[in-house]
Amino acid sequence: MTYTQIYSLQYPDEALACVEAGADRIGVLVGFAGGKYPCAVTEERAAEIFQAIRGKAVTILISVLPDPDAIIQQTKRLMPDVLHLCAEYDGDPAFKERLNKEVPGVLLMEAVGVGTDPRAIDEAVYKASFADILILDSVSDVVPGVGAAGVTHDWDIDAEIVRRVNVPVVEAGGLGPDNVAQAIEKIHPWAVDSLTKTSIKENGILVRKDIDKVREFCRISHQY
Repeated sequence: MTYTQIYSLQYPDEALACVEAGADRIGVLVGFAGGKYPCAVTEERAAEIFQAIRGKAVTILISVLPDPDAIIQQTKRLMPDVLHLCAEYDGDPAFKERLNKEVPGVLLMEAVGVGTDPRAIDEAVYKASFADILILDSVSDVVPGVGAAGVTHDWDIDAEIVRRVNVPVVEAGGLGPDNVAQAIEKIHPWAVDSLTKTSIKENGILVRKDIDKVREFCRISHQY
């Protein structure tokens, strides 16, 4: 079965509805509302979301802090199952060692930005040498970091990464019910991720999840 990962949740009841719709993994981005990252919530809201779904789905903290000390402290406060680094700070073996020591049990997921440049394969191989999980995602001129671009990228690169690394790979970037089956058949990832195509947008802002689309995304993905 291909696991499903739904980003970025903003409310506890919304997160629960996604879990009931079939989501295996739930991601929450902690930041500032109205800032440069879409769907950002406060740390307090993230704690409420994690509390609502803990034990029902894997909880993922998307940290966009630039400082490793601050990231570790935030992880200690929220205690997610997974820490996802995708923006202002890239992990390394030393950070992973520190995470294991200071917040044991929390897995590290590193983002790899993929476009059309095959050098992303080398980055993925390097990050797989210390990360527990990789997420392959698109990059955008509008949203900083890796992810939330709402577009696909070169799946041939992703398929090669899956063949080359020995850690679970999450496929992301413009996936929804309309194309997730093709992505799974092409790439054979461990899990698939959706943000933009399973969200409702108002005035150009992602305001909440479309639960029917989440349910269909999970139904299709779980068939593989």
